Amino acid sequence: MKAGNQHMRETIRRILSSSVYDVAIETPLERMGPLSDRMGRTVLLKREDLQPVFSFKLRGAYNKLATLTDAEKARGVICASAGNHAQGLAYSATRMGVRSVIVMPRTTPSIKIEAVRRLGGEAVIFGDAFDDARVHALELCEQQDLVFVHPYDDPEVIAGQGTIGVEILRQHSGPIAAIYVPVGGGGLAAGIATYAKFLRPDIKVIGVEPEDAASMKAALEAGRPVPLKEVGIFADGVAVRQAGDETFRLCSQYLDGIVTVTTDEICAAIKDIFDHTRAIAEPAGAVALAGVRKHARDLEQTGAVVAIASGANINFDRLRHVAERAEIGERGEALLAVTIPEKPGAYRAFIRLIGDRAITEFNYRYAPGARAQIFVGVQLKGGEGEKQAIIETLRNAGHHVLDLTDNEVAKLHIRYMVGGRVEGLVDELLYRFEFPERPGALLKFLEGLRSDWNISLFHYRNHGSDYGRVLAGIQVPDRERDAFEAYLDELGYAHWDESGNPAYAMFLSAV
Repeated sequence: MKAGNQHMRETIRRILSSSVYDVAIETPLERMGPLSDRMGRTVLLKREDLQPVFSFKLRGAYNKLATLTDAEKARGVICASAGNHAQGLAYSATRMGVRSVIVMPRTTPSIKIEAVRRLGGEAVIFGDAFDDARVHALELCEQQDLVFVHPYDDPEVIAGQGTIGVEILRQHSGPIAAIYVPVGGGGLAAGIATYAKFLRPDIKVIGVEPEDAASMKAALEAGRPVPLKEVGIFADGVAVRQAGDETFRLCSQYLDGIVTVTTDEICAAIKDIFDHTRAIAEPAGAVALAGVRKHARDLEQTGAVVAIASGANINFDRLRHVAERAEIGERGEALLAVTIPEKPGAYRAFIRLIGDRAITEFNYRYAPGARAQIFVGVQLKGGEGEKQAIIETLRNAGHHVLDLTDNEVAKLHIRYMVGGRVEGLVDELLYRFEFPERPGALLKFLEGLRSDWNISLFHYRNHGSDYGRVLAGIQVPDRERDAFEAYLDELGYAHWDESGNPAYAMFLSAV
């Protein structure tokens, strides 16, 4: 990095001249006591969830509007967004007396649509996915001569987000080993990394992305922004298919690395934030802390680590899913499939092997034969080591044990379906789908099925997100597999073949 880099200096100038404090607050930097004690170093949480729209996005949106000319403001502004950028832009535009149009896909939760309207924005509902909404927003931008405000790939938006870096370095003048930043399109990471490296180049700046939405990681590996084939939507605030050109350019120069985290690790971080603040972070808002939990112990640098709590716009009905997965994410629960003898007293003997540990779940259904399959959840206090000790104890007692703690199908579906094996079932394929959470999505799936492809299993559970997760068994003869694959491609829903999943073999497949 060259300190005299003209482009870097221009970004710093924009950051230092930003007008964000007309609407934003300087958020606190709080020490997380229990987590700091567990990790053996100070963990600081930057509370961007306390902004007026419960997200940092307000900063970038307002700064962009503040740099528009009077003529541009008179035209009005537009964006495509299903989340925090939409609310930040609507709030900022209303404060400035500027018309704002927000194009949102039909899958957008009603709470977010209502928030945009309450903040003074004109919510236009269009399309089944974000890309449809973005195309329509660009069309409206042309038709109505509006100014398009990009959610991340804009120098003024990046500068607005970069003011968080200014605050962090002013609020904590002591040693900082690293700042962990959630990455979606990269605007927040680009702004903070540029400022931190300009003033304190010794500080590591680490981007954190969900494993199933790591667009910046893919860009850095490819040397340019590249589109992801599929994007996981649990942490919808950072579920971006492709990093921006300007954000990639800055992140490739000033980020020190990317850490990816799982859904379970994000849920565990949400729990940590709640335990410390009694506030509930949205999944994207806890991504950075999940990165701290996973990565900060390996840092060689001394000093505090900082995590950005980037937002708290979460639907209440998602909390059930978060709570279920948090224990697994912090390695507080093991999910095991265990084979025990199908005879009186076997259940009691099995429980004795578990000892005085709390059982969080126990699923069993009688089936003819000499052996029974049970699905059991066990509360852990000693993490991975304790789980391995339990497995070894069970195996030494002659039981076959399968560890399903990290098996996505088991966690999402099979734990609710144990006991569903069917005698004589043939040609069954098992697929996991993500359906858009909107009317007609299931009908579209069913209408495309040929009448001789029988649905032999179906499980759906609403997790309060934009997409429903479905597990389906479909009987398709071998000679028709190519036609079935063509149907799936035409359907267009994200899908995964789980026919070889070991949890399926133990609990649901034909006998």
